Amino acid sequence: MGKHQCSLLLVDDEPCILATLAALLDTEFEVLTADSGEAAQRQFAGRDIDLILSDQKMPGMSGVHLLEWVRHHHPKTMRLLMTGFAELEEAVEAINRGQVFRYIFKPWRPEPLLETLRSAAHAFALERSHEQLLEELRLLNLELENRVQERTKELEETNHELEQKNKLLERLALTDPLTGLHNRRAMDRVAERELRRRDRYPGPLALGLIDVDHFKEINARYLLPGGDKVLIDLGKVLPSSLRTVDLLGRIGGEEFLVIAPETNYDGAFVLGERIRTTVENEIFTYKDSQIAVRVSIGFAVVDDGVEVDYESMKDKAAAALSEAKNTGRNKCVIYRMGNVPFEAAG
Repeated sequence: MGKHQCSLLLVDDEPCILATLAALLDTEFEVLTADSGEAAQRQFAGRDIDLILSDQKMPGMSGVHLLEWVRHHHPKTMRLLMTGFAELEEAVEAINRGQVFRYIFKPWRPEPLLETLRSAAHAFALERSHEQLLEELRLLNLELENRVQERTKELEETNHELEQKNKLLERLALTDPLTGLHNRRAMDRVAERELRRRDRYPGPLALGLIDVDHFKEINARYLLPGGDKVLIDLGKVLPSSLRTVDLLGRIGGEEFLVIAPETNYDGAFVLGERIRTTVENEIFTYKDSQIAVRVSIGFAVVDDGVEVDYESMKDKAAAALSEAKNTGRNKCVIYRMGNVPFEAAG
């Protein structure tokens, strides 16, 4: 395997650990080493560094303080921390202060360590690619604006191109980069817009939360790349269960949100079961392994003529999802707004 595009700075005060890590990672990364926080800072003075993996316990500057310094002075660098189980409280501090991408418990094992660093490198590459696209779009907009000033006769055409590029930027800001679905911000907008439409044209509405059952176990067994593969595949499978008028998005972690206009209790029951069985019958794979994926679903349904707000519907759907999780998983529970719960088959 050739060297990975990412540079990786290893920071540890123990030479044998640095040598072991460097030997393990040198085939996939451009490895740099430093035996202290101060030495790591000097490395940054000479070049850009993509990833940094620092030990927490070091003489002088600790790993937490080093990563906090990196966050302020080199914010594009992806930050990871090695820490012992006894230092978990310090790891939490690292998340808050250094905003680390991952923390790795010692003693580490080679393959999970490699998978974590590969995931960090992948995330770094995605961020840089996204920034490059935005910069290209910004430069293109600037070029188009200059053309408007120089060529008045092309004003109408140029304004149209600018509008299209701005729409692309907006679409990027509303898209979940992993699945390609709407993100939380986009789904919040859709829900509020649908509720405003319902004020003008009253009708039933269903809002559902979909959560992957035992996702932590999937992540633990197949590591982060395996978990990401399941989410990516779900982003392709779930839309096949929906009508063209329904909206689907990933709102965080393994949780998805579906908005179903003009959908009453019976419609939500049919939709929830269709989603559940579609996922249950789908074959999910990662590398050479098949992964059994199941989902729990909680729906909040508001009938025609009942006033409701978005937060209330989300809370009710979350309560229904919690009941589905607590009563066996792989099922759909439907709550009517203002009424007692009624459980759908699962």
